[in-house]
Amino acid sequence: MNDDPDRCPWCRGNALYTEYHDREWGVPCRDDGKLFEFLVLESAQAGLSWLTILRKRENYRRAFAGFDPERVARFNRRSVERLLRDSGIVRNRLKIEAAIGNARAFLEVVESHGSFADYFWGFTDGEPRINHWRRLGEVPSMTPLSDAISRDMKQKGFRFFGSTICYAHMQATGLVNDHLVSCFRHSECASTSP
Repeated sequence: MNDDPDRCPWCRGNALYTEYHDREWGVPCRDDGKLFEFLVLESAQAGLSWLTILRKRENYRRAFAGFDPERVARFNRRSVERLLRDSGIVRNRLKIEAAIGNARAFLEVVESHGSFADYFWGFTDGEPRINHWRRLGEVPSMTPLSDAISRDMKQKGFRFFGSTICYAHMQATGLVNDHLVSCFRHSECASTSP
């Protein structure tokens, strides 16, 4: 007999995916450190599977100074060359340079808004958007809201953060709750305050 709870189908069959789904994905997050971490990881994911990035997450943590945006913002050309030799991360110069530039843009947002969380959550008046999808095929890969956030972030200097990456970031950090209604995490995440 299977005692596993119902989960979103995308996370089944892989323990790392299941743990990420059960503990993190869709939980409303107002922690700037965690939001920056997901910004780096989601941008690195462009064109790759999220599972690939999850497998490299600890390597990213080490390579990107524990996801400290102030330290990453000080990375220089030598840092980029070091990262390009690091087989534990995605060795793509444009993505690496974008992560460093995004750290600088992130700090500018913090300076102007008090925190990145205040800026990011301001797009939804501080409340998560709770969706009620019944099938995986109903879940969008981008929305008018992700279009608006991505456009605004690009104007602020962020790179590798198009609407699809933005929507994945919104899902990961709980700005939207895209757990299927049949998933045990839908109601848990919906009752978590940001």
